[in-house]
Amino acid sequence: MRDIAAGLRRWLTGDEPFVLAVIARTWSSAPRPAGTMMAVSSGGEVLGSLSGGCVEGAVYELAQEVLDDGLPRAAHYGVSDDDAFAVGLTCGGHLDVVLRRFLPRSEEVRLLTEAVTRLDADEPFALAMPVATGTATVQPGEPLGRLLLITDATAKGALSSARLDEAIAADARGWLAAGRTGILTIGTDGQRLHDDQEVLVVSLTPRPRMIVFGAIDYARALAELASFVGYRVTVCDARPIFATPRRFPSADEVVTQWPHRYLEAEIVAGRITATTVIAMLTHDLKFDVPLLEVALRCEVGFIGAMGSRRTNEQREQLLREAGIGEAELSRLHAPIGLDIGARTPEATAVSIIAEVVQCLWGGSGLPLRTTDGPIHQI
Repeated sequence: MRDIAAGLRRWLTGDEPFVLAVIARTWSSAPRPAGTMMAVSSGGEVLGSLSGGCVEGAVYELAQEVLDDGLPRAAHYGVSDDDAFAVGLTCGGHLDVVLRRFLPRSEEVRLLTEAVTRLDADEPFALAMPVATGTATVQPGEPLGRLLLITDATAKGALSSARLDEAIAADARGWLAAGRTGILTIGTDGQRLHDDQEVLVVSLTPRPRMIVFGAIDYARALAELASFVGYRVTVCDARPIFATPRRFPSADEVVTQWPHRYLEAEIVAGRITATTVIAMLTHDLKFDVPLLEVALRCEVGFIGAMGSRRTNEQREQLLREAGIGEAELSRLHAPIGLDIGARTPEATAVSIIAEVVQCLWGGSGLPLRTTDGPIHQI
């Protein structure tokens, strides 16, 4: 939903209906996961993508039908043995999609508006919607694709009976806490041991953080790419002449503070988690060593440092003298980045992001043409 939020924000205050198409379930090598959204306006504008180009044309045509008659629809897309390039996913995957029309100033539009607002504020919530397997058109009033917005404290919207909505909200809160998205099966009156109703629960948790230390040109390129990938980016440097929002327009915040003091304060405040990425680009030992003493002793997802091999050797020796053990040092990715031959700040940013993704999401780092098995890791 994040990738279409900016466009949706415009439509939600407009006077035209639009259709929201949501991936309910995927199989095999489908390129995008359940919960991915695409929107089609009555004027023909499209936001987002469900498959990277394989089925968007067919979904667009189906959205026109939904706009015309207002009836929600479920659709299944997969490889066609007769003509794999006609509609299906040439990658070999399969996916179920649910489409529903949203009318201006409706309750459902108000729920989407709150969802976009919560995304902007990085506040966690879940969206629950009834889905279906296969291809079908349902009658007016059916809850297919209808929204329930769930937070830790509230549930807004109505899918069916109050008991069903309460049961879905209770289970969705557990899924939200775990950051889980998928199909919840439940009875039509909220019975936990029944599977009459399938409900897609989409958990939207705050963006993971990347803290970039060192307000240099490489940091500007990294902040831009990290933001594009989906990180909430902080740039921190002790030098106020360099650490300015104007120099880092892609960063969510720019902080003027000694790096180790800033990180200590963030740890105490509980804002450093197992998903946080620390990228230290200062390659200046008076900043690096105190910062790494703090970083290597806290729970953090990735710690990387820029610098030559000689700088890294000096840095590691100083850290050992400061009492950092070999197990802690083994967490340090330095020099940071994968070996892709990068020379410019922009290409170096690609190198760094590639190593972060490989480390946190899994992968060999090898060219895909030299590997076997599924391309998309489960």
